[in-house]
Amino acid sequence: MINSINITGVKFDLDEATKRYVIKKIGRLDRYLPRHARKSATADVRLKQVNREYGNKYEAEVTLHIPDKTVTAKDSTVNVLAALDIVEAKLATQLHKYKETSVPHIGRRGMLARFKRSYAREA
Repeated sequence: MINSINITGVKFDLDEATKRYVIKKIGRLDRYLPRHARKSATADVRLKQVNREYGNKYEAEVTLHIPDKTVTAKDSTVNVLAALDIVEAKLATQLHKYKETSVPHIGRRGMLARFKRSYAREA
């Protein structure tokens, strides 16, 4: 669970249910982080209401500060909770790529096996 989550609302009043949902969704992103980055990870969540005159449209922006990198995702939809779900999915894919590059033994499995298979086909 990411312990340090700063939630701010810009032109938007945050209620307790929305805060709990943000903590639940963004706090679970630590499962995609490598172990060395879990303790120092912090998240900044900005929820904004845009286009008030033409209907309610909400924008969610999440910035994760992890060692050697800052990961950001942003999306806007008609519902705040839907925007948070989309942002969570975007961050999960970015964190998966970060984990592959930062941990040396992840993402390189089977390299030698692939070479052996291609070599066996030609022989």
